[in-house]
Amino acid sequence: MKPLSKRVLALEPSPTLSVAEKARKLLREGKKLVRFDVGEPGFNTPKHIVEAAIDALNKGYTHYTSSRGIHELREAISKYYKDNFNVPVDPSSEIIVTPGSKFALYAAIYSIVDEGDEVILLTPSYATYWPIIKLAGGKVVEVNCKDSFKLDEEKLKEAVSNRSKAILVNSPNNPTGGVLSKSDFKIISDIACDHDLYVISDEIYRLLVYGNLKPFTALTMDNLRNRLIVLDGFSKAWAMTGWRLGFAIAPENIISMMNKIQQNSTTCPAAFVQMAGITALLSDQSCVKKMLEEYDRRRKMLVDGLNSIGGVKCQEPKGAFYAFPDLSSLGMNSIELAENLLLEEGICTVPGSVFGPGGEGHLRLSYGSTDKIVEGIEGIRRFVERRL
Repeated sequence: MKPLSKRVLALEPSPTLSVAEKARKLLREGKKLVRFDVGEPGFNTPKHIVEAAIDALNKGYTHYTSSRGIHELREAISKYYKDNFNVPVDPSSEIIVTPGSKFALYAAIYSIVDEGDEVILLTPSYATYWPIIKLAGGKVVEVNCKDSFKLDEEKLKEAVSNRSKAILVNSPNNPTGGVLSKSDFKIISDIACDHDLYVISDEIYRLLVYGNLKPFTALTMDNLRNRLIVLDGFSKAWAMTGWRLGFAIAPENIISMMNKIQQNSTTCPAAFVQMAGITALLSDQSCVKKMLEEYDRRRKMLVDGLNSIGGVKCQEPKGAFYAFPDLSSLGMNSIELAENLLLEEGICTVPGSVFGPGGEGHLRLSYGSTDKIVEGIEGIRRFVERRL
């Protein structure tokens, strides 16, 4: 038998999905777990969005659509950005709708990265970035922003080489919950323009920010528009993870490249799902506000609880729905931490090292999908106290 693809054989399985599968196995065996591993909302999709999908099915939205997405949805995305950020986006040429924002990321990377190109990645960061860049023949160059996800301008400048092609940033950040400021984006913008680099801004958690912070998009950086790819979707803010609906906003030449990839792979997202997306964007947004208020409550409870445990340090997340506590005082690497915590206390987390070397000694805890915050904190407390 001839060998399988070396390129795919070299890839590791998704570490976050692997953790979830291990947890499912324990659940099938009857073990009770506290699930801090799942990076999704624990809420059902709002009823009015579900009803819009059902109505679309009944009206016959069960066929292929344009590979760029239904024009009405692209118009709704354009209207949303104009109304909320005063940013003009051409629905005909600057938007593509994709089956999930992960596929938008895939298409964006494949549209701009050639063999040997370097992509500068602000880390700790979403684990899927590495394999997609690797599959495209690119190389990741990390800029460690640590668990506070604070941009270091000098480190970013030092990361630029004659092989650099793009800067990839995720803010609000998975896994740290850090949020870059507008001045940080100005630094990224200036460096990108000075060195003729693309910028990919993954804004899937854009609406999930706390306190006095307001949602932000890199599209407001005027000098970036001809080199900027914004990735977003419906999974996190509207609790639509299983619907698989994302989109990208970029200059026409990049959208055309991404469209060729979509035409030759997934064709288009499901038609009735796209119609539900229109309702999500243009209807009353109180459902998003209500979920955000609950995340904020859990966030405060979790961070306060973690910081009350001797030997544990946790930065306050400013966005998304993740905490990224530092447990390096226990002397274990993050995989050992996660495995022992799961086996001893039934608490499922994600090892920090899967998000880049800067995540070593940390665990990612999602408070998006569990309300067992107190139970989880007490289990972590017992785990730590046995070792200190």
